[in-house]
Amino acid sequence: MCADDATCGTPTWIGKGLTCVCFKRKGTYERICINLTPQQAERLRRLKHRMKVYFDASRPDHQEALRALWAATYPDQELHGLISDQWKEMGWQGKDPSTDFRGAGFISLENLLFFAKTFSTSFQRLLRKQGGKRADWEYPFAVAGVNITFMLMQMLDLEATKPRTFVRSVFLQMLSDNEWAFDLLYCVAFVVMDKQWLERNATYMEFNDVLKSTRAQLERELLMDDVLQIEEMPSYSLLS
Repeated sequence: MCADDATCGTPTWIGKGLTCVCFKRKGTYERICINLTPQQAERLRRLKHRMKVYFDASRPDHQEALRALWAATYPDQELHGLISDQWKEMGWQGKDPSTDFRGAGFISLENLLFFAKTFSTSFQRLLRKQGGKRADWEYPFAVAGVNITFMLMQMLDLEATKPRTFVRSVFLQMLSDNEWAFDLLYCVAFVVMDKQWLERNATYMEFNDVLKSTRAQLERELLMDDVLQIEEMPSYSLLS
C-alpha cells in the first residue's frame, strides 16, 4: 500500500521521503510504490547480484557459458579453444573474449546466450549483418552486446537506494511479473540498436551516438501508457 492517499496529478514525485510516485498508465494516473514486495525485492537482489559478478576465465561455469555461447552461435562449427582466433568471427576484439567482459561482467555473456537461445533468428540475422545496407566498417557484434548490457545497467540505475527515474520504477514492476525482464529488454535493445544503425547508415565511429538514441527510444517505450511488460513494448515485435 502507498503511504500517501493524495490524489495523483501530474507524473511527479509525491514528496521527498514518501514511498510512492505518480505515473500515467492506460490514460489514468497510478502510484508506483518504491517499497518493494518480497518477490520484487528477491528478484531485484538476484539481478543486482548477477550484475556484480565479474567474468573469471578460471571458473569452470564461466568457461562452460562461453562454450555454450559458441555452440548456440555456430552449432555446426567446432570450437578449437577458449582462446582462439575463431572468436573474432563473433565480433570479439581478439582471440580471448574474456578480455572484453570487463565493462559489464558475466551478465553480458548471459545476455548474449539468452538472446542466442531465445530469439535465434534475430540473433543470427544481427550476427551475420543480414538485411539493409551495411557499412564497410560495421559494429563488432559481440562487443556491441557487452556495451548494450552496460547501457541498460546505467539506464535502469538499479544500484540506487531509491528510484531516481520513472524508468527504474516501471522496470521493477515488470521484474515482478517476469524474472527475465532484464534479459528480454536486452534483446529488444539489440534489435532497436541495429534498426537505428541501418536507418542512420551509421559506421563504427558513430556507435556511441546510436547507443544513446537506442537508450532514448527504450525509455520512451517503457513509459508508454499501455506498456506494462517488456512484451508490450512496440519494438518487441522486431524479435523473432
